[in-house]
Amino acid sequence: MDLTLFDALQLPFMARALATLAVLAVAAGVVGLGISFREMEFVSDGLVHAVFPGLVIGAAIGGSAALLPGALIAALAAGALFTLLQRREGVGSDAAIAVVLTGLFSLGVVLVSKQRGYVSGLQDLLFGQLLTVTDTQFWQIVVVAACAVLVMIVTGRAQLFRAFDPAGAEAAGFKPLATDLAVAAATALLVVAGVQALGVLMVVALLTVPMAVARLVTRRFGLLIPVAVAVPLIAGVLGLWWSFDWSVRLGATVSPGAIVVLVLVALYLLTVAVRVGSRAVVRARARASEGRASRATERGGAA
Repeated sequence: MDLTLFDALQLPFMARALATLAVLAVAAGVVGLGISFREMEFVSDGLVHAVFPGLVIGAAIGGSAALLPGALIAALAAGALFTLLQRREGVGSDAAIAVVLTGLFSLGVVLVSKQRGYVSGLQDLLFGQLLTVTDTQFWQIVVVAACAVLVMIVTGRAQLFRAFDPAGAEAAGFKPLATDLAVAAATALLVVAGVQALGVLMVVALLTVPMAVARLVTRRFGLLIPVAVAVPLIAGVLGLWWSFDWSVRLGATVSPGAIVVLVLVALYLLTVAVRVGSRAVVRARARASEGRASRATERGGAA
């Protein structure tokens, strides 16, 4: 069977997977700006792990329909907890967050191991089910992602002010705790939106990598979000196509979510290599220019 990329994306499950990635890409571009500027990458990783027991409890109580409510409650609670831990003086916030996230993740593993067929259930929760996202789950993802974007838009000015000048933001009347809770809530919502499709272990890449690439590609603030949206879209198209093509031609069963994340990481490494190479070229040209100027000066002095 020889199918082109366009043919493959016409298949209902592939089209729904790509639409899901498109929604998550837009939300990740907006929320990722706050995560990157506030240097909350470690907190976002903690939120991803903290969601796991909520997913397990939700699945145990109400099946797949309760995955999102369970994850949402766990994510919002963890976001508030991590925000408060970061504000505590005399407490190592990173150490405290690490203890909490490992404890919650271990709790999730214990809970899921109590269920029948827990190995397959654990794999679904850890690595996601991108190709089996249902219409109901898709619209749930849309709603939750839209809420995350809305939180960032409403508090955007406060987020930027606090990121660059915390003291000035407080003097201007912005409430630090409310601002911190807002960005934590937006991050938590994005985690919940992405975890059903990409899984617990993969969604952290969506939170951090696109904006990291954008900040390497451009210094213009207005281009950061568009670039951060384009990066996961490119990775999504390539990842879906390669996983589908390999399964059809080679009979290889690979996780499309994992392939998407690998493409994201590859794009980041490529961007870093290009950035380092361009800087080396600029330095080499500068040294060559200085050398020519020095030789010209010496010849002028000799004359």
